[in-house]
Amino acid sequence: MNNIATHLRSVDLNLLVILEALLAERHLSRAAKRLHMSQPAVSHALGRLRQLLDDPLLLRGKGGFRPTSRALELARPLAEALQSVRCVLGGAGFDAASAQRAFRLAMSDYGAALVLPALLCRLRAQAPGIDLVISSASRPAMLAGLQDGELDLALGVFAQLPEQLHSEVLFEETFSCALDPASLAAGEQLSLATYLARPHVLVASTDGGMAAEVDAALAKLGRTRRIAVRLPHWTVAPELLKGTDLILTVAQRALQGCEQPGVMVQAPPFAIAPFSFELVRHHRTDGDAGIAWLRAAIAAAVS
Repeated sequence: MNNIATHLRSVDLNLLVILEALLAERHLSRAAKRLHMSQPAVSHALGRLRQLLDDPLLLRGKGGFRPTSRALELARPLAEALQSVRCVLGGAGFDAASAQRAFRLAMSDYGAALVLPALLCRLRAQAPGIDLVISSASRPAMLAGLQDGELDLALGVFAQLPEQLHSEVLFEETFSCALDPASLAAGEQLSLATYLARPHVLVASTDGGMAAEVDAALAKLGRTRRIAVRLPHWTVAPELLKGTDLILTVAQRALQGCEQPGVMVQAPPFAIAPFSFELVRHHRTDGDAGIAWLRAAIAAAVS
């Protein structure tokens, strides 16, 4: 016990705060900005940490650092320990009004359209020093970014998550169809026969996106649809329906406000299982008060 106490007295506990930032940012300059320190000072601290823990901790890689297995083992107990210390010192974790920090989020066009307008209004009013870096990727790439520390949060639809990742449901979503009303007879509702006979517009990333749920529902009926247009972006999709026989089947919230001359919205003529839109994080961020604040702000933005 005396040896442990003596060892603790010889350790600068500020080094642990620096290690926390380095593990989260995986980049010297970003960690320095987060800590309000110079880059040379953070680099010097990393050298002391390597000596203290007898491990390289972070190895240089493309675009930043790659943590060693020892560093990954330390991430969770380090976060928990520092969170406990912050609670002991009064719980002053994250002051949104004065914070200067950038968060890295991944989401699709659909997620960005639903989340960002209300979220940015909230940030500009409550946290003007917070910056967001938004990227879009396939579901596997989003999860890999969280695991590698390249992302702070990912928003989307995820079937299964690795053990290190945790999710919270933001809302439950259903599907709707959009098409040109002139392509139907007066008073006609979209039927399954018409749906199957028509060509379709698909908005999807490389892994299929929400289209997987639609095609899975058709497969249960022993049916398939013809995809005439495949797009990676949502913005132009409704415009493609005007004056054509094309049908677009997407999440219901994505079609809010899209009804206009040349575009009508109807319920699908077959059952499609609803899905959960989730916010996903890595467990290493569980003790990060800033990310906890942002998670709450995102949840409020979509409520």
